[in-house]
Amino acid sequence: MEHALPVSRHDFDERMIPLYAPADFIPVRGEGSHLWDQQGKEYIDFAGGIAVNALGHAHPAVVAALTEQAGMLWHVGNGYTNEPVLRLAKQLIDATFAEKVFFCNSGAEANEAALKLARKYALDTVGHEKNQIVAFNNAFHGRTLFTVSAGGQPKYSQDFAPLPAGIVHTDFNDLAAAASVINDKTCAVIVEPIQGEGGVVPADTVFLRGLRELCDRHQALLIFDEVQTGVGRTGDLYAYMQYGVIPDVLTTAKALGCGFPIGAMITTNRLAAAFSVGTHGTTYGGNPLATAVAGTVFELIRSPVLLAGVKQRHQWFMDELASINTQYPVFADIRGRGLLIGCELLPAFAGKAKAITQLANEEGVIALIAGPDVVRFTPSLIIPEADVREGLARFTRAIAKIYG
Repeated sequence: MEHALPVSRHDFDERMIPLYAPADFIPVRGEGSHLWDQQGKEYIDFAGGIAVNALGHAHPAVVAALTEQAGMLWHVGNGYTNEPVLRLAKQLIDATFAEKVFFCNSGAEANEAALKLARKYALDTVGHEKNQIVAFNNAFHGRTLFTVSAGGQPKYSQDFAPLPAGIVHTDFNDLAAAASVINDKTCAVIVEPIQGEGGVVPADTVFLRGLRELCDRHQALLIFDEVQTGVGRTGDLYAYMQYGVIPDVLTTAKALGCGFPIGAMITTNRLAAAFSVGTHGTTYGGNPLATAVAGTVFELIRSPVLLAGVKQRHQWFMDELASINTQYPVFADIRGRGLLIGCELLPAFAGKAKAITQLANEEGVIALIAGPDVVRFTPSLIIPEADVREGLARFTRAIAKIYG
């Protein structure tokens, strides 16, 4: 590596398709909840790679799992199975409602598989006319053409028309509105238990339970997109467990690999039977490297002690953010579950979420946005209390600048 060509942030603008607007520094090393950039500046990481780095950076057990597997077997293709994937499948089945698992590489791919499964199951059991998918405004399910169409944010889909048909959007947390569009032609309802990209908006329990009842009444599949909420993020292994609502299909990714790309769709034997050899697939999905890492991650995160710690850390953040807001009133609402927290800006500060995160970077803390009006925190699930306190002290200085 000592002979590697030097690179700078300017090279991004010169070489990369401009799909992102990255920060003006380049992280080069991470340990726990700390990052360091090319100049050696240190940051406390409250973003966690967008709810991905659930065990922080370079967790020793995860590094060991990757390096051990890297010395044995990387990839064989889907004409063969492998040991790590079979072990991970059992872990997911034992810990959830699931009886069958499909592995892929991302949350978008997991949602794509779930939507395809719903259409295929409806075709097999009823016929072509049962193909409608109900989704919700301000949802986010991925960037493939199918999943971006299911997402309820036209800014992400409108430039790629014509979009896949048969998708109906209605208001999130409005059970009456959902009841008005779910009918016997509906094959699936896809919903996030907490809308992440849409502003960190938790679903009401009565809303999710009502969706479950509507799906049962109309023989539609209830799909929970737990790409962001899953694998301990909310303080339970999956958010559906908090709500007491069991979906037919669940998608999971992000934290499952703690940075190594992996996604999964989990479901029941009855529904999985709609897929047969050749119906769907992926080249890399379920490869030994990804599943070896995820197996270690999953085992660590499902620990009751770790999950209880997420709820404790939630309270640290909520108490301190409320204190900051008393000193510098910029937030209209501070909400979320576990370590998925959103701070909605008051109208006087509308549109300034990105500016706040940029100021936070200058102070040495990394945060996220969830739309132009919400600052989002998705740190490591095991972030030490000292890092929470110091990170929020730095964040306070950023808020003081925007407030003044």
